[in-house]
Amino acid sequence: MASKKSKLKESNEPLIQNRKARYDYLISDTLECGVKLTGTEVKSVRNGQVSLGEGYVHASLEPLSLLLHGVHIAEYPPASSAVQHEPVRNRVLLAHKREIRKWANMTRERGKTIVPLKMYFVDGRVKMLIGLGTGKKQHDKRQAIKARDAQRDMERRM
Repeated sequence: MASKKSKLKESNEPLIQNRKARYDYLISDTLECGVKLTGTEVKSVRNGQVSLGEGYVHASLEPLSLLLHGVHIAEYPPASSAVQHEPVRNRVLLAHKREIRKWANMTRERGKTIVPLKMYFVDGRVKMLIGLGTGKKQHDKRQAIKARDAQRDMERRM
């Protein structure tokens, strides 16, 4: 019989990924944060009913916080309407004070933004990987697609 601890261990494999973020932004730095969620939100995340595509993170020095905006977590259908959460609301990201200060200062530069990259479970807790991104121009996106296609062609020929 498996121990209780081994049942709780879950893989670090991404449950939800924001693939559009790597296409739209050049990611220079990443940080793993905890996410403050309600019970029905955690169950919806476990079911994979999350959309990170429209999300972004706001880092502020006064008050010192990281807020996740624009991420849609669907309602959990089995729960009653009295305990349901709001699908799109600002959610607090949990990180150390020095990391929040560092990321808030990095976003002061023109063109820098913080985007959510992945959401996954570690020891039963929801974690989010966020990245510091600089927006790509249209021609940069086209060059990335051409390079990726050329790489695939080379691999096929080998």
